[in-house]
Amino acid sequence: MTRAVMAWVLASVGLWGSCVGAQVPGAAANVGIAMPQVQAALPNAGAAVVAHRDAPMSDAVKARWDHIAAELRCLVCQNESLASSNAELAVDLRREVRSLIEQGQSDADIRSFLVSRYGDFVLYKPEVKPVTWLLWFGPFALLLGALAVAWRWMRRTPAAPEPLTDTERERVRQLLES
Repeated sequence: MTRAVMAWVLASVGLWGSCVGAQVPGAAANVGIAMPQVQAALPNAGAAVVAHRDAPMSDAVKARWDHIAAELRCLVCQNESLASSNAELAVDLRREVRSLIEQGQSDADIRSFLVSRYGDFVLYKPEVKPVTWLLWFGPFALLLGALAVAWRWMRRTPAAPEPLTDTERERVRQLLES
């Protein structure tokens, strides 16, 4: 009974489909309520929440959001920006960034919040600090090391061949004459 009440409360707030139902297929059936029944009983449930979440952003908010989202990496795709990824986690992070912008947080505060939560990997350009030195300078160190090895290998003088012994010289002469 308490699960049914919880499902009804979540559905009435508009969170059922966006949180639980989207992540756990058949979650509504597990608590004894089918989503069509919830939607039929509450046709406008969560309309305000959905309307606010999908409301167009003002130009200032949109510009800040574009700037911040382009600097953040999708944690699922790893090679796409947060703005261009369609992964569920990216969608959730975009909503979070938007809500932080609307709350008046600065760009630095938003970045530090996401770094504290997900680590330096969430940033396309992490700060240069002792923890990220290998990330920033490692490729250059490898390149310099490879160039040094290649230079030493090319500059190395070949070893002088040992002179032939008398028996080897005689054998070569016989091979050349025949």
